[in-house]
Amino acid sequence: MRLPEHGANSKRLYVSMNIRMPDEVLDFSENCNPAGPPPSVVEAWPTLISTLNSYPDPDGQPFRSAVSLFHQVDEQQVLVGNGAAEILSLLAGSYRGKRVLLIDPTFSEYRATLEVNGAEVVSLQASEAEGFQLPMRQILEALPEADALYICTPNNPTGLLPSKDELLTIIEAAKNSSTDVVLDEAFIDFVDESKSFIPQVANYPNLLIVRSMTKMYAIPGIRLGYIIAHPERIKTLKQRASHWHVNGLAAEIGVLCLQEEAYRQQAILHAQTERLKMAQFLRSQGCEVLDSSANYLVMKPLQDTKKLYTDLLKQGIVLRHSENFRGMDGHWLRIGMKSKPMMATLREAMDQWFKQQ
Repeated sequence: MRLPEHGANSKRLYVSMNIRMPDEVLDFSENCNPAGPPPSVVEAWPTLISTLNSYPDPDGQPFRSAVSLFHQVDEQQVLVGNGAAEILSLLAGSYRGKRVLLIDPTFSEYRATLEVNGAEVVSLQASEAEGFQLPMRQILEALPEADALYICTPNNPTGLLPSKDELLTIIEAAKNSSTDVVLDEAFIDFVDESKSFIPQVANYPNLLIVRSMTKMYAIPGIRLGYIIAHPERIKTLKQRASHWHVNGLAAEIGVLCLQEEAYRQQAILHAQTERLKMAQFLRSQGCEVLDSSANYLVMKPLQDTKKLYTDLLKQGIVLRHSENFRGMDGHWLRIGMKSKPMMATLREAMDQWFKQQ
């Protein structure tokens, strides 16, 4: 039995588990903003449709300029893409035949894209006993023999956010060993934009920052992301991309999204509030919960994790398994922060389950 390697695959999950899918399903396995797309996008929809009549700008304009303005970087440092997934694929192509370090548990797409592009992937395992914190000694020792290091910050699935000092230590050491550092900040906007390392790109030509528009702005269907790096790196990556690889509709929507400051602050507050309530509830049930900074958290119950996961599935509640996260091996479950009513329903269902064990 092979479970889906990503969340938001409810139908496929029920088929793979051979469980009848209930008429109503609450999906906590994906972690987009539960508020849905920003109101400005919905309001502009009739106008946005007009973009369908024209070929898109090959550089992803006007979104590229909006990213440049939002982060106060030069446009030559920005490459926009058909989701962060395309950016990761383009990056992986530049590491063919090279050695790349990953710190597990982490996002499975890193390994998938790197291996299919012929990179040598070396896994450094964060210890469960140490709360899956960055294994700093292992990282610093491995850097001189590596061409690149990927770090997800905050990490997916743990939600842990490395400290600024830790990251700066790694980036500085990597600079000395001519090792690229790829920081995936797909969830940093659920924490605080001030935590982003984008301002450090000017100081470190070996630093590349990947960003996603999917999670914060709840727009996974249109695919939009970007990378910020040294202009020469951007130029090289752009050469690997197909022409018109960002559709015009996505480029226009991205501009509107970046203007939504109040929307972002509301999303941050909601994620913090619901994460705190969920963590308190789970800990009251004897569960181990990591201190996530993102819009999701991971937990490990005292009881049988697979039974909890399966029993909730039968009730139409989908959590994210950890079968394909190295070092978690199915013992942990990830919960995306959803609307207040959905979170209350989840706590009620879990409360009943814990009482019956």
